[in-house]
Amino acid sequence: MTYSGNLFYGASSITHQRARELRQVLTPAERLLWEVLKNRQLGGYKFRRQHPISCYIADFYCHELLLVIELDGEVHDGIGQQEHDRSRDQVIQEFSIQILRFKNEEVLNELEKVLERIKALLP
Repeated sequence: MTYSGNLFYGASSITHQRARELRQVLTPAERLLWEVLKNRQLGGYKFRRQHPISCYIADFYCHELLLVIELDGEVHDGIGQQEHDRSRDQVIQEFSIQILRFKNEEVLNELEKVLERIKALLP
């Protein structure tokens, strides 16, 4: 499925409000990656943080690349959360958006490797 509307893919006002709240409380890993992604520092592409997409909120989103970057803490290790993440990813991928997932520890301890994986997707 593709979506010809705006870059929020039909997100509700409630989802937008929750995204605004989440922007105020970044995790250490999100904060670190945001320092590299903000202000078009990575390849000249605009990334947004805590960006509404349909009924979900992506940690980072680049509309030009149709790319979501998700950072997963320990909560994502549980079976129930993994199933939720899979179904969430399927919905987002229906909009032709690619998803990259990293563990928080990867961002905190191996930032250069994370950036190389992201850069590999840049045209």
